[in-house]
Amino acid sequence: MTRPLKPLKEFYTEDEAAGYLKISIRELHALLDEYIFNDGKPRPEDITFCESDLVLLGFWNQSREISAAKVVRMPRRQDV
Repeated sequence: MTRPLKPLKEFYTEDEAAGYLKISIRELHALLDEYIFNDGKPRPEDITFCESDLVLLGFWNQSREISAAKVVRMPRRQDV
């Protein structure tokens, strides 16, 4: 019988998330502003992250570093 995998922590602070991703807080904020808080509303203070958030942030950070030819992106939806 297999046991479900549990994350080491339930939530991570901004400092912990940046450390986990090996980026600065400024770079973390840039990722958040580019991919999440991009609707004109300000980014909230003291954000916490779960492990799935870190996976997405890590992907977005890596996609900035590698060439665009290696990442296949889905086209944006067009409003019908």
